[in-house]
Amino acid sequence: MKMNPRMLMRIVAIVVVIGLFGWQWWSKHHAVVKLDATPNHAAASVSAVVAPAKPVKPAPPATIKLGKLTLTACELARPHSAVTTPAFCTMFPVPEDRADPKSRTIELKLAIVKSQSQVPAKDLVTYLAGGPGQSAIQTWPEIAAGLAPLLKHHDVLLLDQRGTGDSHPLKCPAVEKQMRKQADAEPNMAQQVAWIGQCAQEVEKTSDPRFYTTSDAVADLEAVRQALGAPKLDLVGVSYGTRMAQHYAEAHPDAVRSIVLDGVVPNQLVLGATFAEALQHSLKLQAAACSATPACKKAFGDWYATLHRLYAKLKAGPAPNVTFADPSSNEPVTRALTADTLAGVVRLFSYSAATQALLPLAVNEAAHGNYAPLMGQSQLITSDLSASIEGGMQMSVLCSEDAPLLKPRPQDADLLLGNQLIDASIAECKVWPHALMPKDFHAPFKSSIPTLLISGERDPVTPPSYAAEVLQDLSDGRSLVVKGMGHAEAINAGCMPDLINQFVDKLQPKKLDAACLDKLGPIPAFVNFNGAAP
Repeated sequence: MKMNPRMLMRIVAIVVVIGLFGWQWWSKHHAVVKLDATPNHAAASVSAVVAPAKPVKPAPPATIKLGKLTLTACELARPHSAVTTPAFCTMFPVPEDRADPKSRTIELKLAIVKSQSQVPAKDLVTYLAGGPGQSAIQTWPEIAAGLAPLLKHHDVLLLDQRGTGDSHPLKCPAVEKQMRKQADAEPNMAQQVAWIGQCAQEVEKTSDPRFYTTSDAVADLEAVRQALGAPKLDLVGVSYGTRMAQHYAEAHPDAVRSIVLDGVVPNQLVLGATFAEALQHSLKLQAAACSATPACKKAFGDWYATLHRLYAKLKAGPAPNVTFADPSSNEPVTRALTADTLAGVVRLFSYSAATQALLPLAVNEAAHGNYAPLMGQSQLITSDLSASIEGGMQMSVLCSEDAPLLKPRPQDADLLLGNQLIDASIAECKVWPHALMPKDFHAPFKSSIPTLLISGERDPVTPPSYAAEVLQDLSDGRSLVVKGMGHAEAINAGCMPDLINQFVDKLQPKKLDAACLDKLGPIPAFVNFNGAAP
């Protein structure tokens, strides 16, 4: 569910440099010259003033020992950048099928980003990535700003969930090669399902997709925690990671000191069931903001109505042979624009405040026959998502935990997204191997653990009402909503990183002074390609 902020910033041509917080050691070296008085030199005293030698920072240790694990110094890469984050990494073996002692062993990659303090707090901040299918290690640059204040006194654990990143990913290179060859064609449902089935057959040569679920990942995290010396964890879950955090805390409440959830997924929620409804809610908020801004209203009128007229037009017949420049290569690409493509692009535009600001302009241009802005961003968004999410692991999670409960919703038939994602998930999961869902998997999360819930006001996937639903069963929780924000981006916004640091430090969510969030708001809508009105 989570999008790549690098792509979002690129869309509006803003380069954001995120400070990477490592650890440092300082030592002071003072050169002292002692001149002994010699008895043979009467009344002689000699003093010398010598400038201190320049302090030399010792090299960081090549390895560290935490509990039973020895971790080696490593550098965490940042996509499309030479900047790296210093850390300590290791591989951790676990059984693929915990119920079968003879099952194959797989390895999980984990990293520790060290605190700036030489004596960090005993509790360990643990980042749980979104998706499902994203790597905690690879997406660390996206969350680093939000957790930067915590690094002053805490180490951070990054564990690639099984099936993601370098933790035995469920890949099917032969099928992916076929898909790349046909990238310019719009696949129909039958072709998509066929590819999923072929991918499953390829994956099964090296893995059993049934054992790459949230429940398996909960057991993995506990095994890693025990190997690290059983520290208390401060869980930070983002998007799908909020589901992971709740299930881990429910299974191991004594292991969890605090919980921060951004883009909250209630345990009761069946992923995919309410996507159409949530998107429509977000679009209405965006449209209301445009109508309330004179420049936006003058430029686009009722763009919400314009969007639906454009959708109806494409539903009657796609726009064929739309040529646009590929944003990555600048090479010309020609494709058809369908109603379903439009709905998907509008949904992904709505994930971020940055791309929300472009949506009225892009829709208006398309309504007047210029489809290139929408199609170009579609190409950019989908390519970045496919690069950041492991589709095999995502299928294992959704097909085990959600698809069995999915069914078309008649009330969504006339909405922009309709039931297309529900229909696709049901069809695809018929050919993907999956486990049986635990009986109480979707029971509400009830807890007394101090918990901070964070939401974006315009989130098109996990709106603030989801956080409110979770909050009902928390005896020590607090929900914060950031105006104008989209999905899973509030954690980095404004003063939120400092609020998170205060919360983890004091464990008093209800006493947080969150007035600083009132200063935050949406990015004004672009009225033309030069930007918003002055």
